[in-house]
Amino acid sequence: MSSLLKSIFDRNPGESEFHQAVEEVYETVEKVIKKNPQYQKAKIFERMTEPERLISFRVTWVDDKGDVQVNKGYRVQMNSAIGPYKGGLRFHPSVNPSILKFLAFEQIFKNALTGLPMGGGKGGSDFNPKGKSDGEVMRFCQAFMSELSKHIGHRLDVPAGDIGVGGREIGYMFGAYKKMQNEFTGVLTGKGQGWGGSLIRPEATGYGLVYFAQNMLAEQNDSLNGKTCLVSGSGNVAQFAMKKLLILGAKPVTASDSSGYIYDEDGISSEKLDFIMELKNEKRGRISEYADKFKSAKFFANDTKSDHNPMWAIKADCAFPCATQNEINIKDAKNLIAGGVKLLAEGANMPTMSDAIVELLKAGVNYAPGKASNAGGVATSGLEMVQNYSGIYWTREEVDTRLREIMKGIHDSCLQASKEYGMDGNYQAGANIAGFVKVANAMVAQGII
Repeated sequence: MSSLLKSIFDRNPGESEFHQAVEEVYETVEKVIKKNPQYQKAKIFERMTEPERLISFRVTWVDDKGDVQVNKGYRVQMNSAIGPYKGGLRFHPSVNPSILKFLAFEQIFKNALTGLPMGGGKGGSDFNPKGKSDGEVMRFCQAFMSELSKHIGHRLDVPAGDIGVGGREIGYMFGAYKKMQNEFTGVLTGKGQGWGGSLIRPEATGYGLVYFAQNMLAEQNDSLNGKTCLVSGSGNVAQFAMKKLLILGAKPVTASDSSGYIYDEDGISSEKLDFIMELKNEKRGRISEYADKFKSAKFFANDTKSDHNPMWAIKADCAFPCATQNEINIKDAKNLIAGGVKLLAEGANMPTMSDAIVELLKAGVNYAPGKASNAGGVATSGLEMVQNYSGIYWTREEVDTRLREIMKGIHDSCLQASKEYGMDGNYQAGANIAGFVKVANAMVAQGII
């Protein structure tokens, strides 16, 4: 391990997810730093890995029984060199500073790749919305925003949704912010379409993921038509990734949640996907109910004692991990390779472990890191910000066209950067380098601050 990495890890002890994200980036940008003395002199990488601001606060709210509940709230404002802090809010029991710092660090590069003026940030709480009533979620969101509102603004920090934070939660938080600040402003993205939201925003991450994969295959004179695809997750990203895969002639065959996964050998058709969307978005049910309804499918419960996920051993052409971080380990990677997967594009943030990425690249699998392939969500959040600034809202076709162009631009930037530094065709290296150089140059230009 380099002395630089060691010093960063020593300064952030016990933060394994953050360490993993930092090491993954540094391994590909080290030669860029060495080639540019101005980056070394200004200690750009050291500054990028230290949040400009890490805010921690208490969230106190009252449940339906009248009992007082206490949660932790956070906002990590990582880097503002190229624009206001931008990144989602996550409500999940696993939320802690390490996870949020890794997500905010990844967000720096993802946002830079979009070409839009957005810095990197992330936030959230260890609050779990699962099993809570609408009233409880509303009271929590209002309490959370009572503190967060002191640290955000439409030209300062513009949060969005993430795991556990969908349209309902964004609505409650926006309403609370509007009342507290006495102004209607685009301080959150992912808003409803009748009150400042952008068309295509719900679909954007899943659609953008598939557009990126489409560009990867086009480089090889291939397409998604006829491809069998493994998709993990069953939330927003997975749903719209499957929808776009179907439009482009591919066949998704899996979906999952925290209880396990379903495998439908016949394929998840548009009608079956409608069932998943109703099940997850309205009924908040479990994916096992899919197998109860459709006899072509089987449900497999999670085995917490297993050292791999059997879903990744199913024969397929493409894989789209859209659930959560570190869901693919090295054994899963070997199973994917053995099952014939030739392309893996990440829909979640850092779902593939470092040694698994090495294994995939060694086997010649076309691998796209999430900071590039799942940037469609934040890209469209950026477009929502632009629409909020101007007060003019674009049609569905206009937003979708811009999203396609942004994902093509990210794809091409990755390829160009990887070629420039002698790693031709390596999307992982290209994404890291292209994002790093853009932010590093802005930091150098703005001085030591």
